[in-house]
Amino acid sequence: MSQEHVEIVRQMLNAFNEEDIERIFALTHRDVEIQIAPSVSAEPDTYRGHAGMRRYRESFQEAMSEIRFEAERLYDAGSAVVVTLRLTARGRQTGILVEQRSAGVWTVSEGQVIGVRTFPSTGDALDAVGAQQ
Repeated sequence: MSQEHVEIVRQMLNAFNEEDIERIFALTHRDVEIQIAPSVSAEPDTYRGHAGMRRYRESFQEAMSEIRFEAERLYDAGSAVVVTLRLTARGRQTGILVEQRSAGVWTVSEGQVIGVRTFPSTGDALDAVGAQQ
């Protein structure tokens, strides 16, 4: 894992937190693929390309406000970055604050995110890339 890849992942999370869609697009390849697993979302889906990124962001913002992504830990997984993630948000209808921990395998190439796969735990994400904790 290069420090550049880690920095790109951090920049992406910051762009999501700042709701900066243009920066998100600049940091993702036009053919990016984001896989949200059923084990981490009530609405699992695969989001492709910049249109998919926009759809993911908008659908999330319809239901939630005060959305924050925090990388708790980054792991060297060879060609990928494994991120232990803490998500907090407030339900728009209920006002209830929610918190979820999950993990993701982020693939970066030529300075852009080309893929993200989500997992219910860091162990599952590390297993998916053949790495150990």
